[in-house]
Amino acid sequence: LELKRMSVSREWRGRGIGRALCGEVLSFARARGRGAVLLSTSMVQVAAQRLYEGQGFQRVGTYSPSLLGSLLCFHIYVYRRDLPGRD
Repeated sequence: LELKRMSVSREWRGRGIGRALCGEVLSFARARGRGAVLLSTSMVQVAAQRLYEGQGFQRVGTYSPSLLGSLLCFHIYVYRRDLPGRD
């Protein structure tokens, strides 16, 4: 399962909403028997990286989104959270 474009408005950040949304995505994936959740975020989204790492995601890859991104050393980080098997 892939998590795409999760965002919380600036005025609501820091209140646990991102953590709760992430938890819902993980529960949704588990309930449907998915083995992992993947997502990507940019190198400048440090708060998002901390959120995902705090939820057990591990960085599994890095890439530049374009030739210009490569020239500017701009990276996208790929994260993965493996989910336990169903009983």
